[in-house]
Amino acid sequence: MCGAIGIILADEQANVNQMLFDGMTVLQHRGQDAAGMVTCQQDGSATSSSGSRRRSRLHLRKENGLVKDVFHTHHMMELVGNVGIGHVRYPTAGTSSCAEAQPLYTNYPYGICVAHNGNLTNTRELGEKCAYDFRRHANTDSDSELLLNIFADRLASESDANADEDMADRVFGAMEAVLHSCKGGFAGIYLINGYGLVGFRDPHGIRPIVYGSRTKGQSKDYVMASESVAIDTLGFDLVRDIDPGEAIFIDTNNNIHTRICHPKPELHPCIFEHVYFARPDSIIDGVSVYESRLRMGEALAKKVDRIYPDHDIDVVIPIPDTSRTSALQAAYQLGRPFREGFIKNRYIARTFIMPGQEVRKKSVRLKLNTIKSEFAGKNVLLVDDSIVRGTTAREIVQMARDAGAQNVYFVSAAPPIRYPNIYGIDIPTRVELVAHERDAEQVAAHIGADWVIYQDLEDLEKSVASCMHKTQVDSFESSCFSGRYVTGERMGDAYFTALHEARNDDAQHGKDGVGPLPPSHNGCESMMNTSRDRGLSIGRGCESLSNNQNKR
Repeated sequence: MCGAIGIILADEQANVNQMLFDGMTVLQHRGQDAAGMVTCQQDGSATSSSGSRRRSRLHLRKENGLVKDVFHTHHMMELVGNVGIGHVRYPTAGTSSCAEAQPLYTNYPYGICVAHNGNLTNTRELGEKCAYDFRRHANTDSDSELLLNIFADRLASESDANADEDMADRVFGAMEAVLHSCKGGFAGIYLINGYGLVGFRDPHGIRPIVYGSRTKGQSKDYVMASESVAIDTLGFDLVRDIDPGEAIFIDTNNNIHTRICHPKPELHPCIFEHVYFARPDSIIDGVSVYESRLRMGEALAKKVDRIYPDHDIDVVIPIPDTSRTSALQAAYQLGRPFREGFIKNRYIARTFIMPGQEVRKKSVRLKLNTIKSEFAGKNVLLVDDSIVRGTTAREIVQMARDAGAQNVYFVSAAPPIRYPNIYGIDIPTRVELVAHERDAEQVAAHIGADWVIYQDLEDLEKSVASCMHKTQVDSFESSCFSGRYVTGERMGDAYFTALHEARNDDAQHGKDGVGPLPPSHNGCESMMNTSRDRGLSIGRGCESLSNNQNKR
């Protein structure tokens, strides 16, 4: 799971770097592995020979680490320009190498960068197409590089074949090819050097992306982002979600062009965004994440009352932070006090998206500490957003008992997770899931709780759907609960075998206990099929990317 943001300012003398930094910081919950930013600087008043395109230069900085650690003052001073995109990454495809940090860049045609959230499921086919049909070299295992090269190749072809068409038509022609070729759940932003930004969303609308605007004098500035919270924080007004199969092109004159680029778009939004990933102050497909989590808590409490009508719960305690909203409403519905029994160290990353089981296990007690008076001698109901591998839940139950709880009950605002997620969430292999081949009673024994209750999938979907006041969904993408994949994959396919081999904990961290590669100290350079402008300071870690249009 990743976060992407793109901003284009009407004032060509303005710099977008600080706004990108702030937006990426707001989206940091979507990925803490790496961060990157590229900006586009107009180069005087010169134009190309056709007179249709301003000369410009791209400036790139990306590195493993948090946003605040990747960008220092000297980096920001070099990241000049009124157009740019940013990205925060958690790797679900490829590796943790900083070469795969985004944005990714190719110089032909025009100079194009991409910031992408999600996962492609037909990467083998796409890789062969890039190599043999397009003669483009993908130097990493990142599916984002395939998205970049397919768009770049199709845009080059559109530009050669339809030179008389305006740029918007060429962009949409290229996007039609991308959405026809690429399978999976994905959304993102392309930056086309000298032309503008392109936001896009997969034909099933699985991954979220929104756009907003603000008026500055007689003109408008625009922003696109993975979540609306970034738009709010930057002082823009939310316009709407980008629709399934839609591309939005905002040119350097700040004209906005939109087109549905797929013949049969449908809306199947990922329900796990509402369960866990999205911030509660975000709005996705017209649904307030906060409101949907309130409904989840209400439905969960009704199920507790239904199964244990004579329960002896004394207090309801959330597992910080995501479950707090659901726990608050569950406590109200149950008529029991809501208490904060765990205090979170906010400088520890979210344990579910930490690579590796041992790292997750060790981090739980560094992340949380108990307020013992809230547990001593009480029957406590612990509320979490979900139970994935069970590592965090088992440690938390033991912490509650160590703090003096008499009985520990555990409820999940999500149904049991029994299947891999293949659309950009790190739930890749069934055998690592605690609910795999276990019922609720067996899960309770595994994590050490007196009993466990899961939300019903029907109630979860109703909780989100009931908050949709205008948007109509075809169905929710809930494959990690149901095993039904909207893009047609089936359990047992060779794809899932390959996914398990590539993404289980041993594969990610090395069977000899070797962890991911350490970050570099001088920035990153992904050596793709590009001609790089070498006028950069190695010690400072920012790349100046030329807009050479060297042909393949």
